[in-house]
Amino acid sequence: MSGVIGGIEGGATHSSIILLDESGNVLATGKSEGTNHHLIGMDECRKRIAEMVNQAKKDANIPPDTPILALGLSLSGCELEESNNLLVQGLIEQYPNLSEKIAIGSDTDGSVAATSNQGGLVSIAGTGSNTLLINPDGTRSQCGGWGYLLGDEGSAWHIALKAIKICFDDIDNFKSPPYPTDRLWKRIQQYFDIVTQPDILDMFYRTFTKAKIAAFCKEVSALATAGDKLSQHIFNEAGECIARSIAAVYPKASEELTNRPDGLQVACVGSVWLSWSLLQSGFVSYLENNTKIQSLTLIRVVSPGGLGAAFLACDKLNINIHRNYEKNYETLFKYKRGCLDCNCNL
Repeated sequence: MSGVIGGIEGGATHSSIILLDESGNVLATGKSEGTNHHLIGMDECRKRIAEMVNQAKKDANIPPDTPILALGLSLSGCELEESNNLLVQGLIEQYPNLSEKIAIGSDTDGSVAATSNQGGLVSIAGTGSNTLLINPDGTRSQCGGWGYLLGDEGSAWHIALKAIKICFDDIDNFKSPPYPTDRLWKRIQQYFDIVTQPDILDMFYRTFTKAKIAAFCKEVSALATAGDKLSQHIFNEAGECIARSIAAVYPKASEELTNRPDGLQVACVGSVWLSWSLLQSGFVSYLENNTKIQSLTLIRVVSPGGLGAAFLACDKLNINIHRNYEKNYETLFKYKRGCLDCNCNL
């Protein structure tokens, strides 16, 4: 159907789709399961993408055998051009009526595209984590995004795993915790429905489910908000990790991005950012004590899921579509060196 552009933004746990007309009007939206092909395989990933598009077509009264003009895919795990090409080629061969054109990139690409077509920096802290800088000339720098075995610092997975490991180390008398573990261990027992340490091993080794374990981050957040010092400590360290990843790519940012009045704009994506008040102290402390960064503006992407991926497709395929970037985000925090209460200037 001429003029309809689709976008799918997919993580390890959840995915979102949107269909737009050329004026930028929303025709349909939807949600589904995760679409990281490293976790579910290429065939299942393609199947989920096709099902999402076809359901969105149905909701928008578009015949299933009528391809949309373009589809943008912004998916977790899509960092390599070779595997990206394989994913797209398989979609074209197996689902020829899906879309006339397909553009693909990582989940970070879509987050940047939702806020600007001149580049920017995105910090993803959801089930996993990733930080990506895209300069106006297209040059890129990445820190993280290597999955739960090789990275994911500052993510929900990392926070949950650290909470469990601290408790295990304390019970084993292997390493003393910085604060008492009693409240956190009790919450672990309740959440995972266990009594002793060995009871949790099945979930980690035989029926491993990353999303289920990572979701325990919400419990740690609740404890931290209620005043548990150990949980607060864990989130403080997560804030440091996120700041460290931003600082890692910052030196490669163009002056066009860093010389803005409020500094480099950082798009904050993922559920961990919902606990910003718990991350803030560690985040600011790391920037103050370990970098020379003078200012940053953290923004929360509030646009419908998939919008950045649709914009990504338009950027890559030279398709004109109406955009209003300012409606797609809100300011979360402004960092100024030496200012401990940076939100005073919001």
